[in-house]
Amino acid sequence: MMIVIMKADASMSEKSAVIARAEDYGFKVHLSDGKERTIIGVIGDSATINREQIERMSGVERVVPILKPFKLASREFKPDDTTFSLNGHTIGGNEIIVMAGPCSVESRSQIIETAIACKEAGAHVLRGGAFKPRTSPYAFQGMGEEGLKYLAEAREVTGMPIVTEVMEPALVPLVCEYADILQIGARNMQNYALLHAVGESQFPVLLKRGMSSLIEEWLMCAEYILSHGNTRVMLCERGIRTFETYTRNTFDINAIPVAKQLSHLPIIADPSHATGKWEYVAGAAKAAVAAGADGIIIEVHPRPEEAMSDGGQSLKPEKFAKLVTEMKAIAQAVGRDIKS
Repeated sequence: MMIVIMKADASMSEKSAVIARAEDYGFKVHLSDGKERTIIGVIGDSATINREQIERMSGVERVVPILKPFKLASREFKPDDTTFSLNGHTIGGNEIIVMAGPCSVESRSQIIETAIACKEAGAHVLRGGAFKPRTSPYAFQGMGEEGLKYLAEAREVTGMPIVTEVMEPALVPLVCEYADILQIGARNMQNYALLHAVGESQFPVLLKRGMSSLIEEWLMCAEYILSHGNTRVMLCERGIRTFETYTRNTFDINAIPVAKQLSHLPIIADPSHATGKWEYVAGAAKAAVAAGADGIIIEVHPRPEEAMSDGGQSLKPEKFAKLVTEMKAIAQAVGRDIKS
C-alpha cells in the first residue's frame, strides 16, 4: 500500500483524477480528508503501479509507501485522530467517554437499576454482557437474546447507547438489532471470521487486546475491520497476561501512548479487567486518563457480592460516582474533559 499526499490547494477534480487513475490500475482507494491535507490511500501491490506517473499528476505533492503491516490503522495513512459521534458525544476528540455497567446482564431489574445509577454518576455508554465467554463451561454463560432485550429496555430508560460483546459471526445480525457498539472480547481478538463480520456490519466496534497479544497484532486485527470501510473502530487495552499474580492481568499503561502514536484510532482503557480487583480500579482508571486514553470502560454492580460474574472487580455505584469526579479533575489537568 502507498499513500498519495495531495497539495493543500488541490481541487476536487484533481483528487478525483488520482482516485480514477488508481482504480484503473485495479487498486482499492480510501480517501482521508485531514485538517491540512487530503491523503488518498492506494491499497494493493504497489509494485504494479508507476509512482512517478502518479507524482506528476496535477495536485499531487508526493507519493509515500506505507511500510508498517497495518496500513489503514496507521498514522501514516491518517495523521489526524479518528473521531465519530455517538449519542451526542464525540469519541476520539477532546472529550473522554465513560462506559459503565455490569459484567453480565443477570435480570431485567438488575440491568435497569445499574443503568440508572451509572447514568446519574456520569456514564455516557452502558456496558453489559448478554453472551459471555467463560473459562469454565460450567460458569454462567449469559442470558443471550433475553439479555439483549433487557439492555435495549435500559437504553430506553436512560438514553445511553449500549456496548455488548458478540462472540461469533452468526450472532452479529442479532446483536446489531439491539446494540450500538459491538465488542470483540480479548479471547476473540484474532477470530478473523468475526472481525470480517463486524467490519461488514458498519457498526462501531470496540476491539479488546488479546491477553498475550503484541500491539502490532492488535492493530492488524483492527485492520481487518477497517478493510471493510468500517472506520468506527476503538482499540481497548484491558491488561495482558504476565507472571504477576496479585492482579488478574498487568495493565499495560504503555500501550495507550504507543497505540496513539502508531494509530489514529481512539483507545479505551478497561481498568476492571486489567486489575481484576475493585480496590485497584480507580488508580488504574485515573492513570489511563492521564496517559491519554479517549475513554474508560468500568464494571459497576449495585451488589457485587451477588454478581454472577466478575463481582470482585466491580465498583458499587457510589464508588463509581466518586471515581468519575476524580477522573474529571485529571482530564481537565491534561487539557481534556469528561462531560455530563
